[in-house]
Amino acid sequence: MTAPGRVGWALLVVAIAVRVNNALRYPMGYGFDESENWRYVSTLVDAWHLPAPDAGWSTAHPPLFYWMAAGLGRALGDPDPAFTFLVVRLVGSAAGLLVAGLAARLVLRVDPGNRRRALLAGALVLFLPAQIFTSAMLNEEVLASAFVSLAVVGAATGRRTALVGLAGGLAWLTKLSGLLVVAAAAAARLLDGARRGHPARGARQAAVVGLVALLVGGWFYARNRIVYGYFYAQDLPQHARMHTMPPGSRGVGDYLRVPLATWTDPQMLNPDLLRSVWGSTYASLWFDAHRHFLPRESDAVSRAGSVILLLALLPTAAFAVGLARGARRALRGPGPDTPLVLLVLVTLAGYALFTWRNPWFAAVKGSYLLGLSVPFAFYASEALAGWTRRGASAIAVGLALGALVISVAAAFSFGGPFWSFEHLEYPGMRWTAPGTP
Repeated sequence: MTAPGRVGWALLVVAIAVRVNNALRYPMGYGFDESENWRYVSTLVDAWHLPAPDAGWSTAHPPLFYWMAAGLGRALGDPDPAFTFLVVRLVGSAAGLLVAGLAARLVLRVDPGNRRRALLAGALVLFLPAQIFTSAMLNEEVLASAFVSLAVVGAATGRRTALVGLAGGLAWLTKLSGLLVVAAAAAARLLDGARRGHPARGARQAAVVGLVALLVGGWFYARNRIVYGYFYAQDLPQHARMHTMPPGSRGVGDYLRVPLATWTDPQMLNPDLLRSVWGSTYASLWFDAHRHFLPRESDAVSRAGSVILLLALLPTAAFAVGLARGARRALRGPGPDTPLVLLVLVTLAGYALFTWRNPWFAAVKGSYLLGLSVPFAFYASEALAGWTRRGASAIAVGLALGALVISVAAAFSFGGPFWSFEHLEYPGMRWTAPGTP
């Protein structure tokens, strides 16, 4: 076995161990909206039909994840909610591992024989903190990212358009943002068809992607429109509490600066970080800035966050370099870069619009960008593979990446070195609504 192969298997074992540990030990009800998500799942366990969007906090969400969780609960005979939680978490962890495998496979498909780059791509997903801690939570983020990854890898490797549409439709039926990969894949087929001198074929393929996705995932939104008068529920009465969260408004400046607090005090309610969309996103992608997983009141955790966020600048910079290269290739002609770059662009634009229309700290989450896991790993690994080829700089980059992996594995293993006490405090950052003590 080659050296990259041995390192890859070792990293995979560690990544699986971290996720299994978290699945077993992470408390029920601590994840993002987890209690409300469980109420939705319990409703479906008792009765399979979908509740009204305003029946609960989470019931407006697309149903695929909740059907999956409820189906597992029914198959298990629902003996104990804790056991159902465990199984759902393990399924979510497996979905995250699938994303890592897809990233590595795409690299080997596009860059055959470059096992070091494939190793880097897989490791970037396996040890992305938002992937790890979200896998321990009862929510749809990791499952949605898996379907998005299947769709974009299929689009990048020329898989059958119907299969790309199927994966995109499943992503859309799991999370509204899944529509973005459908748009990116369809647009890529349309553009590539025109560039190859077959515009009619490209248009047909784009139509197939869109039609299949519409049949698989769009029916839920059509049903909402027919039954309730809107495609997707927004600003329901039960969500009014969010409207009291800070900052309460967004300005253009919130998208133009990343404060030093991103590294020195990585928690969402820091006044500077609160006004920075991209700083908050970075801190919640590479760390737990919302403190739903790590202890809220811990200097050691804050210091670990500073270290991880500083080290994470390396793969983030590599992603920017690789993405720029991929964008140039996409502009030159058809190829695998077109759907990947389009997915990055439409996802970041959609996320910026979402955070503008929902100007509250709870709406800024790095986990909302997990659908970009494959493009991130693909482009970051391209630059990192060059930076680790030879010389003193290669040793420095390798040591920094190794330190990042060790730091992430240690920090995001529930009950690990940063858990010298029981996690009894309620998760999440403390904030007070106006007019309350």
